[in-house]
Amino acid sequence: MSQTTFAQALNQAMRDAMTQDPDVVVMGEDVGALGGVFRITDGLTRDFGEDRCIDTPLAEAGIAGFAVGMAMQGFRPVIEMQFDAFGYPAFEQVVSHIAKLRNRTQGKLAMPIVIRMPYAGGIGGVEHHCDSSEGYYIHTPGLHVVTPSTPADAYSLLRESIFSDDPVVFMEPKPLYWSKADLDLPLSTEPIGTAAVRRSGSDVTLITYGPQVPNALKAAEVAAAEEDWDVEVIDLRSLVPFDDATVQASVRKTGRAVVLAEAQGFGGMGAEIAARVQERCFHSLAAPVLRVSGLDIPYPPPKLEHTYLPGVDRILDTIARLQWDDEPDLTHASSHGTEVAV
Repeated sequence: MSQTTFAQALNQAMRDAMTQDPDVVVMGEDVGALGGVFRITDGLTRDFGEDRCIDTPLAEAGIAGFAVGMAMQGFRPVIEMQFDAFGYPAFEQVVSHIAKLRNRTQGKLAMPIVIRMPYAGGIGGVEHHCDSSEGYYIHTPGLHVVTPSTPADAYSLLRESIFSDDPVVFMEPKPLYWSKADLDLPLSTEPIGTAAVRRSGSDVTLITYGPQVPNALKAAEVAAAEEDWDVEVIDLRSLVPFDDATVQASVRKTGRAVVLAEAQGFGGMGAEIAARVQERCFHSLAAPVLRVSGLDIPYPPPKLEHTYLPGVDRILDTIARLQWDDEPDLTHASSHGTEVAV
């Protein structure tokens, strides 16, 4: 077992997949000799050749379209968008073709494409380099959307994504590229579509994913130390498919929920989670479901990003709004068995 960074885990996942299956190919801008902007593809061209780790022109729509053609011929393309906002020119290819071809052919044509997207802020970047664009992709039927928060999940979920016959938008939180863990690779974590309970608690459920998982855990520890609030932290890991069962079980246990997401709040993933919890757990809730999110503005200049990003103080302030001193009596609702079925 050795210390492995999040970035190294991603590199090893692609390396192991390419060794296992000669049809796995990696494509993108500067993924070859340079090894990618964040060096995630470092050494793949050296070890597998320019036919399997392919430097492409600066043309995201072309990369995505090329991947569609390769998938139709039996390859498993793993394509890199250098930053998630750079993927917007490829949006038409992703939404109109990658997401729909399997359905359009009644399942006869697999579309095993992984679109790797570094996303989120906190590294001193600006708009187009620090967007959180997951909302566009979760709204598109036909796509899986995955975002790991640990080096173990980075490895395991990327391996699963590469060998899925459905297209996967694999969103990599840039601030976590340098995080480390003791790993013995290869390893398997839970499959796509399952959330993880990162911290068990009894007073409130904090539901989050990707770059905000470390912040959620930090806030939970501060809440326990300073306020005696026992916060359970759920890491979704997979936004589509969504693990309703784990989220519902936690909220029904704690009776309170806060959704934490770095993306803008309006119309985003946080709103979808809050609606699902409200619909499915209404009679278990002791307070409204609240959200903590980025602001509804373009991502700001580096000196101001700390005001945009959800931090521990904003998380704790939101948890404090959950009516701790005025808990409603839920006895009546429970006695009539009015909980919404899973």
